[in-house]
Amino acid sequence: MASAAEQLAANINFGAFAKAEELKKRIWFTLGALLVYRLGTYIPLPGINPEALAQAFDQAQTGIIGLFNMFSGGAVGRMAIFALGIMPYISASIIMQLMTTVSPTLEQLKKDGARGQKVINQYTRYGTVFLATLQAYGISVGLEGSTDIVTDPGLFFRFSAVLTLVGGTMFLMWLGEQITARGIGNGISLIIFAGIVAELPSAIAGTLELGRQGALSTPLILGVIALAIVVIAFIVFMERAQRRLIIQYPKRQVGNKMFQGDSSHLPLKLNTAGVIPPIFASSLLLLPVTVANFASGQGPEWLTTVTALLGHGQPLYMLLYAALIVFFVFFYTAIVFNPQETADNLKKHGGFIPGIRPGQRTAEHIDRILTRISVIGAIYIVLVCLLPEFLISATGVPFYFGGTSLLIVVSVTMDTVSQIQGHLLAHQYEGLVKKSKLRGKRR
Repeated sequence: MASAAEQLAANINFGAFAKAEELKKRIWFTLGALLVYRLGTYIPLPGINPEALAQAFDQAQTGIIGLFNMFSGGAVGRMAIFALGIMPYISASIIMQLMTTVSPTLEQLKKDGARGQKVINQYTRYGTVFLATLQAYGISVGLEGSTDIVTDPGLFFRFSAVLTLVGGTMFLMWLGEQITARGIGNGISLIIFAGIVAELPSAIAGTLELGRQGALSTPLILGVIALAIVVIAFIVFMERAQRRLIIQYPKRQVGNKMFQGDSSHLPLKLNTAGVIPPIFASSLLLLPVTVANFASGQGPEWLTTVTALLGHGQPLYMLLYAALIVFFVFFYTAIVFNPQETADNLKKHGGFIPGIRPGQRTAEHIDRILTRISVIGAIYIVLVCLLPEFLISATGVPFYFGGTSLLIVVSVTMDTVSQIQGHLLAHQYEGLVKKSKLRGKRR
């Protein structure tokens, strides 16, 4: 017999959406906040020569700068007030998660619930300011070192650039928190999503221009479009894939009545690490290229050799990229999911996996299954992220079918849609409760 939740989900329609005033307010707030973010990506830093910046960026966008430009929605290429984007906050969050595994004090704060999480969030904000300040100062020095980009180099320019860039990052962090609290979806993820999607028209236009120039044939472009559809469907399938462990709860007696034991399941996602592994792997591999770009050919010979070997489409680059993705998949999964803690919680509430002794044996069983499905998840991420590298190697043109960007876009879209469905479900449930109360009063 279908549950009430399943029946409600089946009846969700546009009529229910039109009546959900709270949901519409949240969606409009989210769209307004993202519009503010996009406007900020077009406000340049003071004291910048746009033409000289555009020429310098065209030469350096193959490095980590190009990766950050994608995540910032083109703000790095325009050197806007949001050029740092939300990446310092994400880096600080990951560092804090790492610290909770090695610091007993932070680990205890994590277990303290809402109060401890509030303290950890405050530490994360401090870390964001620190990382953003370092990156902003490095950008200001780098801009002064380039020819004619800064109209009036000096201490005042560095101070104003650092202040503006750090302020932009902190504003985006606040904006993301507001979207999460008052809008729909995860605010930080939606900001990255908006930046990637905003650059999609220019990427399509660039691809069509390559086709017009003859660098890409029409069948190849059509084949890439078909491949994109297939890859998106593959990502959706893999992101929804779970291994469900059956959890059994014993019978319980309340007064003179004996209640049958309940059963549920523990869902283990195939891709527990999300999009963090490819982002970290790309950043590490692009560092030598970025350093070489800043060196402008004046660096040591070994750096030039390494840069050539780590170019897009090169076998060594693809091998190291795949190895780093696999490493970060297991590394980050170990951070975000603790089998021992899960086993202890199950034991505390009387739950157990059939055939497995509660406690340490349950933790070992969960860890063994999580390791196996993480192998499949790592292979899936490697395949999606290496696809553009194979295309670059095969076609010989700088076309990017971004595996990392596709992962982010599809994952954020799925999460946002599920939250919208949850709000619609809650709205319909409230409507049913009100109807039942009215019927009770009439009787």
